[in-house]
Amino acid sequence: MSQISSDVIRGYNDTMILCILLRGPSYGYNISKQIRSISKEKYIIKETTLYSAFTRMEKNGYIESFVSDTASDSHSKKRTYYRITEKGTEYYKAKCEEWNLTKEVVEQFTDQGGLS
Repeated sequence: MSQISSDVIRGYNDTMILCILLRGPSYGYNISKQIRSISKEKYIIKETTLYSAFTRMEKNGYIESFVSDTASDSHSKKRTYYRITEKGTEYYKAKCEEWNLTKEVVEQFTDQGGLS
């Protein structure tokens, strides 16, 4: 099975993460798992890419982080969760519009009909 190059999709990592956070707060590993699952394993986001996206988006006000205790069996550990902000929702919508335009332009060069 082929996978998408991280170079190709780099500009849309934020969009994928924000889409998942629109469903509710989540933490890094779970977001990574969802990206892998939703893409049917065609895209696997690297941990460093994911956490640098979190840092950038939090700095820009698109997401907020908070720490929560999670209980698993008799162990309790703190986990950092992320949630989307109103500004993040607006950014997500803008990135979706940008993607539709990008896709439309690139398809002019990749569809067989574009060669005529």
